[in-house]
Amino acid sequence: MGSEREASDDRAAKTCVKMLLLLLLCSYHFTPARAGDADRIYKVLAAGSQKAEAACAEPQVTPSSSGATLLLSHRYGPCSPAPSTDEPTMAELLQRDQLRAEYVQRKFYNGDDALDQSKITVPTNLGSALETLQYVITVGIGSPAVTQNMIIDTGSDVSWVHCSTPNGSVLFDPVKSSTYSPFSCTSTPCTQLGEDGNGCSSSQCQYMVTYGDGSNTTGTYGSDTLALTTSETVANFNFGCSHKEEGFDDKTDGLMGLGGDAESLVSQTAATYGKSFSYCLPETSRSPGFLTLGAPNTTSGFVTTPMYKFGNVSTYYGILLQDIAVGGAPLGISPAVFSTGSVMDSGTIITRLPARAYSSLSSAFRAGMRGYPRAPTVSLFDTCFDFTGLDLANVSVPAVTLVFDGGVEVDLVYNGIMVAVGDGTTVTECLAFAATTGLSLIGNVQQRAFEVLHDVGQGVFGFRPDAC
Repeated sequence: MGSEREASDDRAAKTCVKMLLLLLLCSYHFTPARAGDADRIYKVLAAGSQKAEAACAEPQVTPSSSGATLLLSHRYGPCSPAPSTDEPTMAELLQRDQLRAEYVQRKFYNGDDALDQSKITVPTNLGSALETLQYVITVGIGSPAVTQNMIIDTGSDVSWVHCSTPNGSVLFDPVKSSTYSPFSCTSTPCTQLGEDGNGCSSSQCQYMVTYGDGSNTTGTYGSDTLALTTSETVANFNFGCSHKEEGFDDKTDGLMGLGGDAESLVSQTAATYGKSFSYCLPETSRSPGFLTLGAPNTTSGFVTTPMYKFGNVSTYYGILLQDIAVGGAPLGISPAVFSTGSVMDSGTIITRLPARAYSSLSSAFRAGMRGYPRAPTVSLFDTCFDFTGLDLANVSVPAVTLVFDGGVEVDLVYNGIMVAVGDGTTVTECLAFAATTGLSLIGNVQQRAFEVLHDVGQGVFGFRPDAC
Protein backbone atom coordinates (compact mmCIF):
# COMPACT_ATOMS: atom_id res chain seq x y z
CA MET A 1 0.00 0.00 0.00
CA GLY A 2 2.83 2.37 0.96
CA SER A 3 4.64 1.90 -2.36
CA GLU A 4 1.39 2.39 -4.34
CA ARG A 5 0.63 5.61 -2.39
CA GLU A 6 4.19 6.85 -3.00
CA ALA A 7 3.88 6.09 -6.73
CA SER A 8 0.53 7.85 -6.83
CA ASP A 9 1.97 10.87 -5.02
CA ASP A 10 4.94 10.90 -7.40
CA ARG A 11 2.63 10.88 -10.45
CA ALA A 12 0.54 13.68 -8.94
CA ALA A 13 3.67 15.73 -8.25
CA LYS A 14 4.92 15.25 -11.82
CA THR A 15 1.49 16.21 -13.15
CA CYS A 16 1.54 19.39 -11.04
CA VAL A 17 5.02 20.26 -12.29
CA LYS A 18 3.92 19.72 -15.89
CA MET A 19 0.83 21.87 -15.38
CA LEU A 20 2.92 24.59 -13.75
CA LEU A 21 5.42 24.56 -16.61
CA LEU A 22 2.58 24.65 -19.11
CA LEU A 23 1.03 27.59 -17.26
CA LEU A 24 4.33 29.46 -17.26
CA LEU A 25 4.88 28.79 -20.95
CA CYS A 26 1.38 29.92 -21.84
CA SER A 27 1.79 32.97 -19.67
CA TYR A 28 5.06 33.82 -21.46
CA HIS A 29 3.56 33.17 -24.88
CA PHE A 30 0.61 35.48 -24.36
CA THR A 31 2.52 38.30 -22.66
CA PRO A 32 2.74 41.06 -25.29
CA ALA A 33 6.06 42.69 -26.11
CA ARG A 34 6.04 46.09 -24.46
CA ALA A 35 8.24 49.16 -24.44
CA GLY A 36 7.74 51.88 -21.86
CA ASP A 37 7.06 52.75 -18.27
CA ALA A 38 6.01 49.95 -15.94
CA ASP A 39 3.15 52.19 -14.70
CA ARG A 40 0.52 51.39 -17.29
CA ILE A 41 -2.48 52.87 -15.45
CA TYR A 42 -1.53 56.51 -14.80
CA LYS A 43 1.32 58.78 -15.82
CA VAL A 44 2.70 61.73 -13.87
CA LEU A 45 4.81 64.60 -15.14
CA ALA A 46 8.54 63.97 -14.73
CA ALA A 47 10.14 66.17 -12.10
CA GLY A 48 11.35 69.44 -13.57
CA SER A 49 10.02 68.86 -17.07
CA GLN A 50 7.79 71.94 -16.92
CA LYS A 51 10.49 74.31 -15.71
CA ALA A 52 11.47 77.04 -18.12
CA GLU A 53 15.19 76.57 -17.62
CA ALA A 54 17.55 78.31 -20.00
CA ALA A 55 20.41 75.84 -19.63
CA CYS A 56 20.88 72.67 -21.64
CA ALA A 57 20.73 69.56 -19.50
CA GLU A 58 23.60 67.09 -19.44
CA PRO A 59 23.26 64.54 -22.24
CA GLN A 60 21.55 61.30 -21.21
CA VAL A 61 22.33 59.63 -24.51
CA THR A 62 22.52 55.84 -24.74
CA PRO A 63 22.51 54.80 -28.41
CA SER A 64 22.33 51.06 -29.06
CA SER A 65 24.53 50.99 -32.17
CA SER A 66 28.26 51.30 -32.75
CA GLY A 67 27.52 53.09 -36.04
CA ALA A 68 27.76 56.83 -36.56
CA THR A 69 25.99 58.67 -33.74
CA LEU A 70 25.26 62.38 -33.88
CA LEU A 71 23.88 64.61 -31.16
CA LEU A 72 20.35 65.74 -31.94
CA SER A 73 18.76 68.84 -30.40
CA HIS A 74 15.43 70.65 -30.44
CA ARG A 75 15.88 73.64 -32.73
CA TYR A 76 14.24 76.10 -30.29
CA GLY A 77 15.79 74.78 -27.08
CA PRO A 78 18.99 75.78 -25.25
CA CYS A 79 20.78 72.70 -26.64
CA SER A 80 20.35 73.86 -30.25
CA PRO A 81 23.59 74.63 -32.11
CA ALA A 82 21.65 77.32 -34.03
CA PRO A 83 19.01 78.66 -31.63
CA SER A 84 16.30 80.74 -33.22
CA THR A 85 14.57 83.73 -31.68
CA ASP A 86 11.65 83.34 -34.09
CA GLU A 87 9.92 80.49 -32.28
CA PRO A 88 6.32 80.31 -33.52
CA THR A 89 3.39 80.51 -31.16
CA MET A 90 1.46 77.35 -30.41
CA ALA A 91 -1.37 78.52 -32.69
CA GLU A 92 1.06 79.07 -35.56
CA LEU A 93 2.81 75.77 -34.96
CA LEU A 94 -0.45 73.82 -34.97
CA GLN A 95 -1.56 75.54 -38.17
CA ARG A 96 1.70 74.59 -39.83
CA ASP A 97 1.43 71.07 -38.49
CA GLN A 98 -1.95 70.78 -40.16
CA LEU A 99 -0.39 71.92 -43.44
CA ARG A 100 2.32 69.30 -43.02
CA ALA A 101 -0.20 66.54 -42.31
CA GLU A 102 -2.33 67.44 -45.31
CA TYR A 103 0.75 67.63 -47.52
CA VAL A 104 1.79 64.09 -46.54
CA GLN A 105 -1.73 62.76 -46.96
CA ARG A 106 -2.04 64.23 -50.47
CA LYS A 107 1.03 62.22 -51.48
CA PHE A 108 -0.95 59.03 -50.89
CA TYR A 109 -4.33 59.92 -52.26
CA ASN A 110 -3.53 61.69 -55.50
CA GLY A 111 0.13 62.61 -55.50
CA ASP A 112 -0.88 66.27 -55.78
CA ASP A 113 1.35 68.74 -53.97
CA ALA A 114 -0.88 71.69 -54.83
CA LEU A 115 -1.72 73.83 -51.81
CA ASP A 116 -5.12 75.19 -50.90
CA GLN A 117 -4.08 78.77 -50.25
CA SER A 118 -7.29 79.45 -48.34
CA LYS A 119 -5.99 77.28 -45.51
CA ILE A 120 -2.92 79.40 -44.85
CA THR A 121 -3.68 81.83 -42.06
CA VAL A 122 -0.10 82.48 -40.94
CA PRO A 123 2.71 84.23 -42.84
CA THR A 124 4.48 81.87 -45.24
CA ASN A 125 7.72 83.83 -45.01
CA LEU A 126 8.58 81.76 -41.94
CA GLY A 127 8.82 78.59 -44.00
CA SER A 128 5.77 76.94 -42.50
CA ALA A 129 6.49 73.43 -43.73
CA LEU A 130 9.91 73.46 -42.10
CA GLU A 131 8.70 74.97 -38.84
CA THR A 132 7.28 71.57 -37.88
CA LEU A 133 10.74 70.03 -38.33
CA GLN A 134 12.00 70.49 -34.81
CA TYR A 135 15.26 68.57 -34.53
CA VAL A 136 18.76 69.58 -35.61
CA ILE A 137 22.05 67.71 -36.16
CA THR A 138 25.51 69.10 -36.89
CA VAL A 139 27.64 67.71 -39.72
CA GLY A 140 30.55 68.87 -41.88
CA ILE A 141 30.39 69.24 -45.67
CA GLY A 142 33.27 69.74 -48.07
CA SER A 143 37.07 69.78 -47.96
CA PRO A 144 37.93 71.48 -45.73
CA ALA A 145 34.72 70.63 -43.87
CA VAL A 146 32.28 73.47 -43.21
CA THR A 147 30.04 72.98 -40.17
CA GLN A 148 26.38 72.74 -41.11
CA ASN A 149 23.45 72.66 -38.68
CA MET A 150 20.72 70.75 -40.50
CA ILE A 151 17.16 69.86 -39.59
CA ILE A 152 16.25 66.18 -40.09
CA ASP A 153 13.15 64.90 -41.86
CA THR A 154 12.04 61.31 -42.43
CA GLY A 155 9.49 62.66 -44.91
CA SER A 156 12.12 64.10 -47.28
CA ASP A 157 14.69 62.46 -49.53
CA VAL A 158 16.71 65.30 -51.05
CA SER A 159 19.19 66.91 -48.66
CA TRP A 160 20.32 70.49 -49.27
CA VAL A 161 22.24 73.38 -47.75
CA HIS A 162 22.23 77.14 -48.33
CA CYS A 163 24.90 78.13 -50.84
CA SER A 164 23.95 81.62 -52.00
CA THR A 165 21.77 83.10 -49.29
CA PRO A 166 23.41 83.24 -45.86
CA ASN A 167 20.34 82.26 -43.83
CA GLY A 168 22.31 79.77 -41.79
CA SER A 169 25.16 80.16 -39.33
CA VAL A 170 27.83 79.33 -41.94
CA LEU A 171 27.40 79.66 -45.71
CA PHE A 172 28.66 76.68 -47.72
CA ASP A 173 30.62 77.80 -50.78
CA PRO A 174 31.21 74.91 -53.22
CA VAL A 175 34.04 76.81 -54.92
CA LYS A 176 36.09 76.59 -51.72
CA SER A 177 35.73 72.81 -51.46
CA SER A 178 38.31 70.71 -53.29
CA THR A 179 35.98 67.68 -53.33
CA TYR A 180 32.74 69.28 -54.57
CA SER A 181 31.43 68.19 -57.97
CA PRO A 182 28.14 69.17 -59.65
CA PHE A 183 26.27 66.43 -61.49
CA SER A 184 25.78 66.50 -65.21
CA CYS A 185 22.23 66.54 -66.51
CA THR A 186 22.50 62.97 -67.83
CA SER A 187 24.02 61.46 -64.67
CA THR A 188 22.18 58.76 -62.71
CA PRO A 189 21.80 60.93 -59.55
CA CYS A 190 20.21 63.65 -61.68
CA THR A 191 17.70 61.32 -63.32
CA GLN A 192 16.87 59.79 -59.91
CA LEU A 193 15.57 63.18 -58.75
CA GLY A 194 12.33 62.53 -60.61
CA GLU A 195 9.76 65.20 -59.73
CA ASP A 196 12.44 67.06 -57.73
CA GLY A 197 14.50 67.59 -60.89
CA ASN A 198 14.50 71.10 -62.34
CA GLY A 199 16.25 70.80 -65.69
CA CYS A 200 19.75 72.02 -66.56
CA SER A 201 21.79 75.16 -66.19
CA SER A 202 25.25 75.42 -67.78
CA SER A 203 25.18 71.62 -68.25
CA GLN A 204 24.73 71.16 -64.48
CA CYS A 205 21.85 69.25 -62.88
CA GLN A 206 19.28 71.45 -61.14
CA TYR A 207 16.82 70.51 -58.41
CA MET A 208 13.73 72.07 -56.86
CA VAL A 209 12.01 70.86 -53.70
CA THR A 210 8.62 72.32 -52.76
CA TYR A 211 7.17 71.91 -49.27
CA GLY A 212 3.66 71.81 -47.89
CA ASP A 213 3.16 75.58 -47.59
CA GLY A 214 4.49 76.44 -51.03
CA SER A 215 7.98 77.34 -49.79
CA ASN A 216 10.75 75.90 -51.95
CA THR A 217 14.46 75.62 -52.57
CA THR A 218 16.19 75.51 -55.97
CA GLY A 219 19.81 75.09 -56.96
CA THR A 220 22.51 72.77 -58.27
CA TYR A 221 22.58 69.08 -57.44
CA GLY A 222 26.08 67.76 -56.76
CA SER A 223 28.23 65.74 -54.38
CA ASP A 224 30.88 66.31 -51.73
CA THR A 225 32.36 64.71 -48.64
CA LEU A 226 30.01 64.50 -45.67
CA ALA A 227 31.53 64.25 -42.19
CA LEU A 228 29.04 62.68 -39.82
CA THR A 229 31.51 62.51 -36.93
CA THR A 230 35.26 62.99 -36.57
CA SER A 231 35.77 59.35 -37.59
CA GLU A 232 32.77 58.64 -39.88
CA THR A 233 32.67 60.25 -43.32
CA VAL A 234 30.64 59.67 -46.47
CA ALA A 235 32.44 60.21 -49.76
CA ASN A 236 30.50 61.61 -52.72
CA PHE A 237 27.38 62.45 -50.73
CA ASN A 238 24.63 63.73 -53.05
CA PHE A 239 22.88 66.95 -51.98
CA GLY A 240 21.45 70.20 -53.27
CA CYS A 241 23.41 73.44 -53.20
CA SER A 242 20.59 75.95 -52.80
CA HIS A 243 20.90 79.22 -54.73
CA LYS A 244 17.37 80.46 -54.19
CA GLU A 245 14.73 79.92 -51.52
CA GLU A 246 11.19 81.17 -51.22
CA GLY A 247 9.44 81.25 -47.88
CA PHE A 248 12.42 80.57 -45.59
CA ASP A 249 13.75 82.70 -42.75
CA ASP A 250 15.60 80.32 -40.52
CA LYS A 251 18.83 79.98 -38.57
CA THR A 252 19.61 76.44 -39.71
CA ASP A 253 21.84 75.67 -42.69
CA GLY A 254 19.68 73.20 -44.55
CA LEU A 255 17.82 69.90 -44.39
CA MET A 256 18.98 66.27 -44.10
CA GLY A 257 16.58 63.88 -45.85
CA LEU A 258 16.07 60.55 -44.06
CA GLY A 259 13.29 59.21 -46.28
CA GLY A 260 13.21 55.87 -48.03
CA ASP A 261 13.93 56.88 -51.63
CA ALA A 262 17.26 56.76 -53.47
CA GLU A 263 18.36 60.35 -52.75
CA SER A 264 18.17 60.14 -48.95
CA LEU A 265 21.12 59.85 -46.58
CA VAL A 266 19.78 56.46 -45.48
CA SER A 267 19.78 55.04 -49.02
CA GLN A 268 23.10 56.61 -49.98
CA THR A 269 24.86 55.00 -47.00
CA ALA A 270 23.12 51.60 -47.28
CA ALA A 271 26.36 49.78 -48.14
CA THR A 272 27.96 51.02 -44.92
CA TYR A 273 25.08 51.14 -42.46
CA GLY A 274 22.68 48.56 -43.92
CA LYS A 275 19.86 51.01 -44.58
CA SER A 276 19.18 51.18 -40.87
CA PHE A 277 18.97 54.20 -38.60
CA SER A 278 17.45 55.23 -35.31
CA TYR A 279 16.85 58.39 -33.37
CA CYS A 280 15.80 59.42 -29.90
CA LEU A 281 13.78 62.63 -29.74
CA PRO A 282 14.25 64.20 -26.28
CA GLU A 283 11.25 64.45 -23.99
CA THR A 284 11.77 68.20 -23.59
CA SER A 285 13.60 70.88 -25.57
CA ARG A 286 16.12 71.28 -22.74
CA SER A 287 17.82 67.93 -23.24
CA PRO A 288 19.57 66.40 -26.26
CA GLY A 289 18.82 63.21 -28.10
CA PHE A 290 20.67 61.41 -30.89
CA LEU A 291 20.58 60.19 -34.46
CA THR A 292 22.43 56.95 -35.26
CA LEU A 293 23.15 55.36 -38.62
CA GLY A 294 23.52 51.60 -38.43
CA ALA A 295 21.63 48.71 -36.87
CA PRO A 296 21.84 48.19 -33.09
CA ASN A 297 24.50 45.87 -31.73
CA THR A 298 21.71 43.92 -30.07
CA THR A 299 17.92 44.14 -30.15
CA SER A 300 17.82 43.61 -26.39
CA GLY A 301 15.61 46.30 -24.91
CA PHE A 302 13.73 46.83 -28.18
CA VAL A 303 10.28 45.63 -29.09
CA THR A 304 9.88 45.24 -32.84
CA THR A 305 7.02 45.29 -35.30
CA PRO A 306 7.00 44.88 -39.10
CA MET A 307 7.17 47.93 -41.34
CA TYR A 308 4.08 48.50 -43.44
CA LYS A 309 4.63 48.80 -47.19
CA PHE A 310 2.92 51.70 -48.94
CA GLY A 311 3.32 50.48 -52.51
CA ASN A 312 4.45 53.26 -54.83
CA VAL A 313 5.09 55.90 -52.13
CA SER A 314 8.67 55.07 -51.20
CA THR A 315 9.66 58.13 -49.17
CA TYR A 316 7.52 57.47 -46.12
CA TYR A 317 7.87 54.72 -43.52
CA GLY A 318 4.69 52.83 -42.69
CA ILE A 319 3.57 51.09 -39.52
CA LEU A 320 0.37 49.22 -38.65
CA LEU A 321 -1.61 50.12 -35.54
CA GLN A 322 -3.88 47.42 -34.11
CA ASP A 323 -5.41 49.07 -31.05
CA ILE A 324 -4.90 51.64 -28.31
CA ALA A 325 -5.09 51.13 -24.55
CA VAL A 326 -6.03 53.79 -22.00
CA GLY A 327 -5.23 53.23 -18.36
CA GLY A 328 -4.14 49.68 -19.20
CA ALA A 329 -7.50 48.78 -20.76
CA PRO A 330 -7.61 48.07 -24.53
CA LEU A 331 -10.19 50.14 -26.39
CA GLY A 332 -11.04 47.21 -28.66
CA ILE A 333 -10.84 49.23 -31.86
CA SER A 334 -11.43 47.10 -34.94
CA PRO A 335 -8.16 46.44 -36.84
CA ALA A 336 -10.03 47.42 -40.00
CA VAL A 337 -9.95 51.03 -38.80
CA PHE A 338 -6.15 51.01 -39.17
CA SER A 339 -5.95 48.75 -42.22
CA THR A 340 -4.49 51.41 -44.54
CA GLY A 341 -1.43 51.81 -42.29
CA SER A 342 0.05 54.86 -40.60
CA VAL A 343 3.05 57.03 -41.48
CA MET A 344 5.79 57.20 -38.83
CA ASP A 345 6.92 60.79 -39.34
CA SER A 346 9.55 62.89 -37.57
CA GLY A 347 8.18 66.06 -39.19
CA THR A 348 4.53 65.80 -38.12
CA ILE A 349 4.13 66.96 -34.54
CA ILE A 350 0.71 65.69 -33.46
CA THR A 351 -0.50 62.14 -34.15
CA ARG A 352 -3.56 61.95 -36.41
CA LEU A 353 -5.90 59.00 -35.92
CA PRO A 354 -8.92 57.82 -37.92
CA ALA A 355 -12.02 59.53 -36.52
CA ARG A 356 -13.45 56.34 -35.01
CA ALA A 357 -10.19 55.54 -33.24
CA TYR A 358 -9.77 59.10 -31.97
CA SER A 359 -13.35 59.19 -30.66
CA SER A 360 -12.76 56.03 -28.63
CA LEU A 361 -9.45 57.34 -27.31
CA SER A 362 -10.87 60.74 -26.37
CA SER A 363 -13.91 59.26 -24.60
CA ALA A 364 -11.83 56.83 -22.54
CA PHE A 365 -9.29 59.52 -21.67
CA ARG A 366 -11.97 61.97 -20.54
CA ALA A 367 -13.48 59.28 -18.35
CA GLY A 368 -10.13 58.84 -16.64
CA MET A 369 -9.79 62.60 -16.10
CA ARG A 370 -13.10 63.25 -14.32
CA GLY A 371 -11.24 64.68 -11.35
CA TYR A 372 -9.93 67.64 -13.38
CA PRO A 373 -11.86 70.59 -14.85
CA ARG A 374 -12.24 70.64 -18.62
CA ALA A 375 -10.81 73.46 -20.72
CA PRO A 376 -12.13 74.83 -24.04
CA THR A 377 -11.08 73.42 -27.39
CA VAL A 378 -7.72 74.74 -28.64
CA SER A 379 -7.10 74.52 -32.39
CA LEU A 380 -6.74 70.80 -33.23
CA PHE A 381 -7.38 69.73 -29.62
CA ASP A 382 -10.83 69.06 -28.18
CA THR A 383 -9.75 67.07 -25.11
CA CYS A 384 -8.22 69.72 -22.85
CA PHE A 385 -7.97 70.28 -19.10
CA ASP A 386 -7.38 73.26 -16.83
CA PHE A 387 -4.53 72.63 -14.38
CA THR A 388 -4.31 76.25 -13.20
CA GLY A 389 -3.40 76.47 -9.53
CA LEU A 390 -2.52 72.78 -9.28
CA ASP A 391 0.82 71.29 -8.31
CA LEU A 392 1.76 69.68 -11.61
CA ALA A 393 3.92 67.15 -9.78
CA ASN A 394 0.68 65.70 -8.41
CA VAL A 395 -1.24 65.69 -11.68
CA SER A 396 -1.75 62.20 -13.06
CA VAL A 397 -3.28 61.26 -16.39
CA PRO A 398 -4.36 57.89 -17.77
CA ALA A 399 -1.57 55.98 -19.46
CA VAL A 400 -1.86 55.69 -23.24
CA THR A 401 -0.42 52.65 -25.02
CA LEU A 402 -0.12 52.28 -28.78
CA VAL A 403 -0.56 48.64 -29.85
CA PHE A 404 1.17 47.81 -33.13
CA ASP A 405 1.16 44.80 -35.44
CA GLY A 406 1.95 41.61 -33.57
CA GLY A 407 0.58 42.94 -30.28
CA VAL A 408 3.65 45.13 -29.67
CA GLU A 409 2.81 47.69 -26.98
CA VAL A 410 4.48 51.10 -26.70
CA ASP A 411 3.67 52.95 -23.45
CA LEU A 412 3.95 56.68 -24.04
CA VAL A 413 5.67 59.03 -21.60
CA TYR A 414 3.65 61.86 -20.04
CA ASN A 415 4.98 64.38 -22.55
CA GLY A 416 4.00 61.98 -25.32
CA ILE A 417 0.39 62.08 -24.10
CA MET A 418 -0.18 65.71 -23.11
CA VAL A 419 0.86 68.99 -24.68
CA ALA A 420 0.84 72.36 -22.90
CA VAL A 421 -1.19 75.02 -24.71
CA GLY A 422 -1.69 77.61 -21.94
CA ASP A 423 -1.50 81.32 -22.74
CA GLY A 424 0.67 82.22 -19.77
CA THR A 425 -2.25 83.15 -17.52
CA THR A 426 -3.69 79.63 -17.40
CA VAL A 427 -2.17 76.16 -17.27
CA THR A 428 -3.97 74.22 -19.96
CA GLU A 429 -2.91 70.83 -21.29
CA CYS A 430 -4.53 68.79 -24.02
CA LEU A 431 -4.47 65.21 -25.23
CA ALA A 432 -1.81 65.30 -27.97
CA PHE A 433 -3.87 63.52 -30.64
CA ALA A 434 -6.27 64.70 -33.33
CA ALA A 435 -8.80 63.12 -35.66
CA THR A 436 -8.33 62.90 -39.41
CA THR A 437 -10.34 61.75 -42.39
CA GLY A 438 -7.10 61.01 -44.25
CA LEU A 439 -4.21 58.65 -43.66
CA SER A 440 -3.19 58.36 -40.01
CA LEU A 441 0.18 59.75 -38.92
CA ILE A 442 2.34 58.97 -35.86
CA GLY A 443 3.80 62.35 -34.89
CA ASN A 444 7.03 63.20 -33.11
CA VAL A 445 5.32 64.00 -29.78
CA GLN A 446 4.38 60.34 -29.37
CA GLN A 447 7.93 59.23 -30.26
CA ARG A 448 9.61 61.21 -27.48
CA ALA A 449 12.15 59.46 -25.23
CA PHE A 450 12.16 56.25 -27.31
CA GLU A 451 14.95 55.11 -29.54
CA VAL A 452 12.89 54.56 -32.68
CA LEU A 453 14.68 52.10 -34.95
CA HIS A 454 13.98 52.18 -38.69
CA ASP A 455 15.61 48.98 -39.96
CA VAL A 456 14.60 49.29 -43.59
CA GLY A 457 16.84 46.44 -44.66
CA GLN A 458 15.08 44.00 -42.32
CA GLY A 459 11.68 45.67 -42.69
CA VAL A 460 11.08 46.34 -39.00
CA PHE A 461 10.50 49.19 -36.58
CA GLY A 462 11.91 48.97 -33.07
CA PHE A 463 11.17 50.89 -29.88
CA ARG A 464 13.49 51.14 -26.88
CA PRO A 465 12.25 53.24 -23.94
CA ASP A 466 14.19 55.75 -21.83
CA ALA A 467 16.94 56.09 -24.47
CA CYS A 468 17.49 59.82 -24.03
